[in-house]
Amino acid sequence: MYNEKMEIEDTYCEAFDGVFTRICVTARDEKRLKQAAYNATALPCTVFGESEGGIEKWLSERETPDGRKGAVIQFWVNYGEDAPEKLEYEVSKRIRQGILVVPTTSVFNALGSPDGKIDVVDRIGHCGDGYENIEQRFGREVIAVPIMMGEFLVEHYLGYQKGVMGGNVWFFCESIEAALEAGEKALDAIKSVEGAITPFAVCSAGSKPETNYPEIGPTTNHLYCPTLVQKLSGSKVLDGVQSIPEIVINGVSLDSVQEAMKAAIESVRDVEGVVRISAGNYGGKLGSYKIFLKKLEGINEVK
Repeated sequence: MYNEKMEIEDTYCEAFDGVFTRICVTARDEKRLKQAAYNATALPCTVFGESEGGIEKWLSERETPDGRKGAVIQFWVNYGEDAPEKLEYEVSKRIRQGILVVPTTSVFNALGSPDGKIDVVDRIGHCGDGYENIEQRFGREVIAVPIMMGEFLVEHYLGYQKGVMGGNVWFFCESIEAALEAGEKALDAIKSVEGAITPFAVCSAGSKPETNYPEIGPTTNHLYCPTLVQKLSGSKVLDGVQSIPEIVINGVSLDSVQEAMKAAIESVRDVEGVVRISAGNYGGKLGSYKIFLKKLEGINEVK
């Protein structure tokens, strides 16, 4: 049964172009697999001119190149002329420090028909200090890197392509409990959308482009901070709202981002304490895509 108090604001989110790679990580057991996947995606930090990542989905032994349990992970950088070089640098750091160091892990390309390919010999393969080998395994060309617990396998070329970053939905909630419930339901719903990730999971700190402290990057979106309602004029927090979680979405296409946004919205329709669904935008100044909430296909259908 729908929450009758909830409304969908007539607004839009701004999304923008990005470049991403999509990899498959495998490991001997689930513990090592989760450690590697969480390690590699633990710190979204595009606001500092670096990269962000997220886990798209978990894979069974039947779905991976080497017949072990796996995970599909995406890594992203902002779009630009130097994006492929930046992506190569950023991805290599995350794989070297987050995955290679976890026992029994391997990395394979998981992107078909890419716009281009990253040769990982220099920044990952050479972790073998010249003792690495390029071989054919599992029907793929991989680099076997000798390490102190056997070897680390990484596919020689990882594909990359253009996608869409920064889709988002906001939930205006009457309590932190409602906010957490809505956020978790949204994340679960987005997991079913092929090609979409939520790099910040349930994000508690939406930001804004302008800031009084440019040396640290984007700062808190003060107009939407419930604790500041009594301290400033012009607050946009509704009466009774105590928490506003944000779900940020990156996707392999605009369609995947829109589908994920729709899934997130539909998933919280019955959550008591959610009074408004909105989205973050900056007057069209940030992104080249405007995704209007009320224009998402079928979003206002009554079930």
